[in-house]
Parts: sequence; structure tokens; C-alpha cells
Amino acid sequence: MKQEYIITVYSENHIGLLTRITIVFTRRKVNIESLTVSESAIQGVYKFTIVIKSTRELVIKIVGQIEKQIDVLKAFYHTNEEMIYQEIALYKVPTEALFENDTIEQVVRNSGARILEITREYTVIEKTGHKKETQALFNELNKIKVMQFIRSGRVALTRDPIERLSEFLKERDSLLESLD
Repeated sequence: MKQEYIITVYSENHIGLLTRITIVFTRRKVNIESLTVSESAIQGVYKFTIVIKSTRELVIKIVGQIEKQIDVLKAFYHTNEEMIYQEIALYKVPTEALFENDTIEQVVRNSGARILEITREYTVIEKTGHKKETQALFNELNKIKVMQFIRSGRVALTRDPIERLSEFLKERDSLLESLD
């Protein structure tokens, strides 16, 4: 049965790694729903957060294939329940709609969004939340015609007390020391 999974991949910052990782999904005909890459809490280590809809068996195979990439330190997969995650969305709406009535103001307040910038031509609104929340705000704002819209990829942390990569690196370092 297909469900949403979050795959986290840890690596050093190497040119071409993103292409090699995405090829793993392409070969297995799995669409990437969201992809975010940033530095992690561990110096020199980057974290890829990839969201897909797939079966558990296929996710296990994909993570195994990703870990075979030379520059990948470790990869993990999680369900949404095992993670804390958010996305950010920006909406550009015509400023004149703010003055016509207080609908936009009420929508912004009720959704927990905030106004980032107001010019004569447009107003930029920011909303942080899960995809369904940012989409719901888009649907409300689009009643007055959203001029531009963008939603980030998912950013996510595990509910584990420490980064699982830290445990892996400690085990690897202990093994390497015992070989010396």
C-alpha cells in the first residue's frame, strides 16, 4: 500500500550528487513530491529531505540504492508520524483587495499567516505549515486572484532525541579505530 515517506540522505557537499540521487527515483519510476537540501547540524554534512509516495518495500530498496552512492554517508526513511515537518509558502496578492474589504485581513489572521511586504501594487503573505494548510490558504486567497505563489520543499526533523547520523558516525569511527 502506498503512503508518504520522508527520506533523509546525509552527504558531504559534492557536485553531481543530487543528479545521481534523483536518477535512483527515475529508474524506479517514483515521483519526488518535495526535495530540500541544506546543511545539517553536523559540520560539513548536508541533509537531503525527499518526500515520496510509495510502498515500504520500494522505499527500502531506494534507500539501499542511495546508500550505494559513493558520496552518501547514510540514508534513512521515515513515515510522517516519525517526523516533525513544515513547509513555507509565499503568496502575492493585489494590495487594492486589502482596501476593498477586510476579507484578506481576516483570512490572514485566521490562518496564522503574516504579511511580509506591502507595496502599492501587491502584498506578500507568508504561511508556514503542512501542505494542506498552505494549500487551503492559497484557495482562500485565490478568490481575489493570487498573482504569484510558491511553496518550499518540506523541512523535517526526526522525533528522535539526537540525529541518527551521529550514532552511525560514532559506530563507524569506533570500527575504524579498532582496525588500526
